[in-house]
Amino acid sequence: MTTSLPPDGVFVHPCGLCDSQEIGHGTRIWAFAHVLAGARIGRDCNICDGAFVENGASIGDRVTVKNQVMIFEGVHVGDDVFLGPGVIFTNDLRPRALIKRHGAELLPTIVQQGATLGAGVVVVCGVTVGEHAFIGAGAVVTEDVPAHGFVVGNPGRRIGWACTCGERLPADLRCRCGRVFEREGSGLRQQLA
Repeated sequence: MTTSLPPDGVFVHPCGLCDSQEIGHGTRIWAFAHVLAGARIGRDCNICDGAFVENGASIGDRVTVKNQVMIFEGVHVGDDVFLGPGVIFTNDLRPRALIKRHGAELLPTIVQQGATLGAGVVVVCGVTVGEHAFIGAGAVVTEDVPAHGFVVGNPGRRIGWACTCGERLPADLRCRCGRVFEREGSGLRQQLA
């Protein structure tokens, strides 16, 4: 049962908890999900069963947060991101039960627009996952991931590149969907027609 009325245009399942008033129109919060006061969630998001969004976390527009995802303070998720079942973000590199860290004491984590994190991914705090990066199921992300990086393993390592459509790119960086990419810095960017 919700502890307060959600903003207009927001659906909260009768078994979901939404304590935040900073939820965008069209967002759905499903059973056993808990969104704390002080969390910000954009428009048209889907927060699935058992997900947890802590105060001080932010989620952009059109984000899918699958079941059992844990998003803690200091995690900032961009627009159009997919977080697979059981994704876990950390926010403290030196956690101790007797020491409570908050705000600036925590290392922020940023997931940029269009990124995909597969089922069971663990993201160690203080990293940035670049735009349209693709993190394979079960990976442990311990360092920054470049735009369009395709990362797998524990610890996560880049083994290739991903297209905006989600396909793994071949060596010539030409996706079968028609997009063509070129290197830019440590990542890729799409060539303009």
